[in-house]
Amino acid sequence: MQQVLRLIGRTRPLFEHDLATFAEDLRYLVGSSRILVVGGGGSIGRAVTKQMFARKPRALHVVDINENNLVELVRDIRSSMGYIEGEFKTYCLDCGSIEFEAMMESQAAYDYVLNFSALKHVRSEKDPYTLMRMIQVNVLNGEKLLSYAVDAAASKYFSVSTDKAADPVNLMGASKRIMELLMMRASRKIPVSTARFANVAFSDGSLLDGFNYRLKKRQPLSAPSDVRRYFITEEEAGVLCLLSAFLGGNRELFFPKLSPEEDLASFAEIAQKYLVDLGYNPCLCSSEEEARRLMGELPEKGRWPCYFFPSDTTGEKEVEEFYSDGEEPIWDRFADIGVIKNDDFPDDAKLDHFLSEVAALQRGRRWTKIDLVQLFNDLLSNFSHKETFKYLDDRM
Repeated sequence: MQQVLRLIGRTRPLFEHDLATFAEDLRYLVGSSRILVVGGGGSIGRAVTKQMFARKPRALHVVDINENNLVELVRDIRSSMGYIEGEFKTYCLDCGSIEFEAMMESQAAYDYVLNFSALKHVRSEKDPYTLMRMIQVNVLNGEKLLSYAVDAAASKYFSVSTDKAADPVNLMGASKRIMELLMMRASRKIPVSTARFANVAFSDGSLLDGFNYRLKKRQPLSAPSDVRRYFITEEEAGVLCLLSAFLGGNRELFFPKLSPEEDLASFAEIAQKYLVDLGYNPCLCSSEEEARRLMGELPEKGRWPCYFFPSDTTGEKEVEEFYSDGEEPIWDRFADIGVIKNDDFPDDAKLDHFLSEVAALQRGRRWTKIDLVQLFNDLLSNFSHKETFKYLDDRM
């Protein structure tokens, strides 16, 4: 973790004090519970699963569609922590499938349902079909899991959100905001909590994770030069979600206390630090073509080609934020966590209209991105879609 912290510009991990303060509470709550983790094969789901396994739950069941990630999760846990008396199982299932429904019907009720299943990339909105799947995963599947948790009278439903849900400018962030609204509605029947955080450094599929692949494949590094973001480590993301799921009150949203003056970092800065750590001097190139061409000669001379460019793609938010105007943070409950208490319930009619219109489009099997953007606009008053008609898939 220390190497990642150094790259993102911090000297200490977050949440250590909060973990120590609430250690006994967490040990009791986790240790006495049956827990379902959906999307547990991804970076954040894995991190939370390991945190919970270490506290010996009565049952810990993990669902993910990625078979290889589940296999590695089991190998990782067995190799580092061994075994517990409680039941630990993994299921390679799509949480929107009939197989998942059958599995759920066969199980005793879970006390905690944690949802990490998501399409998280802004690039997912580049076409109407991937965008509809994003709605299916981020919104509709989440609604099904909420219904299960309500029917089972679970102690808590937790689903991870994103900083991009605060005043969203992209459809991914807007879909997670709608997920939050569904949770707020369900909070009349069951306790719910969530967490917003920024980029998880070197998590699966992230730009920083891509740097590892570029080095292995001897390819240039490429990143926007003007995008500054907050970063936390995978372990920190797991701890924040653990604390929100088990200590968060009903309708509470947790986020990390990070400073815009001290903690914002650019992808280009991190890329250069990353190369220096590996013993290379970054060579700044003026184009993708130059960077690709120089790959044949520079690495042997201790230099690595990089191409940094001004961001101009759809959905890039200019300022990163964890909460919107009107969301009043509570700062004094935790050392490294801010808390927002959500008491604004969604407009049920608008929410139901969104869901019914999405269902109608799915049944008809014909829709456009314009159709979907309009549905988001109708539901979310603070959604300001930033469309440039340029997408991340058009970049190196």
